[in-house]
Amino acid sequence: MTETGWPLIPRETLPPPIPVERRPHQRGVPGTPGGRQLSMFGAETIEPSPADLAGLLAGPGRLGRIGGTARVSVVVEEAWRVHVLVAEFVARNLTATWAPVPEEKPRDQDQDSIEVRAESPGPGETPGEEEILDTPVPRFEVRTAYSRRLNALAAAWPDAAAQLFLSGPRLRLWVAAAGSPRPGGFRLGLDPAKDARAIDAALVRAGLAGRVSEDGRSYLITGRRRLIRLAELVGIRPEAAPPESWPGGAGA
Repeated sequence: MTETGWPLIPRETLPPPIPVERRPHQRGVPGTPGGRQLSMFGAETIEPSPADLAGLLAGPGRLGRIGGTARVSVVVEEAWRVHVLVAEFVARNLTATWAPVPEEKPRDQDQDSIEVRAESPGPGETPGEEEILDTPVPRFEVRTAYSRRLNALAAAWPDAAAQLFLSGPRLRLWVAAAGSPRPGGFRLGLDPAKDARAIDAALVRAGLAGRVSEDGRSYLITGRRRLIRLAELVGIRPEAAPPESWPGGAGA
């Protein structure tokens, strides 16, 4: 189930499509009518570029190469992120596709263990009592088509991670794919297989120093000034994103 261009996802799964529009280029504009100061390197003051997808590679994004082309893909857990990422890809003249990620089924128990459990219930259990299973979270893979427009990024990565500059547009893509508020801070998703030290150094250079979680799967930014800076860098919340999920929103 893969479509080129705008993802055709059932209405009960995703909110209504948001028109894809280029954000106006406002280089040199000192502020907004609402009084919010624009950051010099914010998403609203820099022209979108395919190089911005380095923000996804800093997080859980993956780089693929075939022939003389490259693509970037990322797995997301909330359906609204599909809308936002597709819009961001299209704004950079990149064709976007998506596909649901098949649910991982737990390994079946062998029959003997099931019979023993039925005959000898554990503490607090009654014979025949059924376990309550967590509802699986739907996941989607969002990816660009293979394109020569991503060759420069592919040629520089992963060596470029050591000197990565996380501008507003790059952070915006990262937040759209794997950012979420946490009590007293904001979490950015990581790929534990990547070198977190290089990503940490890039965030420190961006004024967003935080800490990597013990399992290496997230980076937590705390502190009022850092959270305000993050909100300034990533720019205005996309319409598809819930207010409580975006930096500077109700839940951030």
